[in-house]
Amino acid sequence: MVSVSDETREPERNDEAAGAADRVDDTAAAPAYGPAAAGSDEEAGLGTSGPDTFDPATFDPEDYADTEPGDADVAQAVQSFWEAVRPYAGMAKTGVVTGVLASETVPPPAWAFGDDPEVADELLDLILAREKTATSSMAWEYDDAGEPLPQSGELFILLDGERQPRALIRTTSVDTVPFDEVDEDVARAEGEGDKTLEYWRTEHESFFRRHLPEGREFAGDMPVVVERFELLYPKR
Repeated sequence: MVSVSDETREPERNDEAAGAADRVDDTAAAPAYGPAAAGSDEEAGLGTSGPDTFDPATFDPEDYADTEPGDADVAQAVQSFWEAVRPYAGMAKTGVVTGVLASETVPPPAWAFGDDPEVADELLDLILAREKTATSSMAWEYDDAGEPLPQSGELFILLDGERQPRALIRTTSVDTVPFDEVDEDVARAEGEGDKTLEYWRTEHESFFRRHLPEGREFAGDMPVVVERFELLYPKR
């Protein structure tokens, strides 16, 4: 297992539709995961999707894979994935019968864990295996960027190392605690390494030191945002 933590999120979002900034702490560190400049559904060729176009039971991200996918390709794959799996979030699959709210047609933020493709795949595999149900990040990153902290109930699409959508998760709780007060339960929930608190502290201190915001210094009382989440898709 690669001993790298999972805090750096590199999003692929439809900023125009979502109307919000990316939740990202260092996009420059991994240009392969840069934000997607997605346009409208019509521009992406998605305006003719109908009730028979997407099926969560048979959806395969490989259908949208590309050797070197561009932002528009990623945006279209994310939109297609969202059309397929939004019933797992309790939203209508199509608007043919009951109609779909505008907010339901916009995909949730999409990003990959880690700061390189190998780590993205590794941590995604842990989530798909139901071994990873939590993640941690530096609260300073949100403060310095002027971004709100994650909220319980938020949905996210997870990408793999090739920037293809693979999973849908929902945040179930968010807590901010000092680094040295993160406990064994969080370490087990993160599912990495041997799942011990010692491993968590060693790897996260190393990761945090490498990604400290400018002007910040690592300290035992630094605030850490601990998010817990549930996997909505794929189902076991």
